[in-house]
Amino acid sequence: MSTGASITPTPDALTARLKRTEVQREESSIPGRVIVQVLTEIPVGVASGWHTHPGEEVGYIVDGTVEMAIEGRSTLILNAGDGFLIPPATPHNATDLGPGTGRMLSVYLVDPGQPLASLTGG
Repeated sequence: MSTGASITPTPDALTARLKRTEVQREESSIPGRVIVQVLTEIPVGVASGWHTHPGEEVGYIVDGTVEMAIEGRSTLILNAGDGFLIPPATPHNATDLGPGTGRMLSVYLVDPGQPLASLTGG
């Protein structure tokens, strides 16, 4: 994992529900933003819970089939090889549809002073 001296990981509300491995974290060329890459593993039938991020999420489904519900949009069914984009502060919920563990690689362009993920209770 790469980290800058002034960049420290913040607690992630989703780690209690899902396996999340931070791959790298680096300062961005955009002032006030960091780039964080995370591999998320979702067990069959498990939902992430409705949550937001303090910036964009650009993701790619590595393995499995994931239902991605995004507030204000039609629900997506994403398979291995599919990408997705979630705007900043937009509530969303990912559920693994099986048959095996869903794995997604996400890159976040976020405010380093806020938690990477916050549950919304929705």
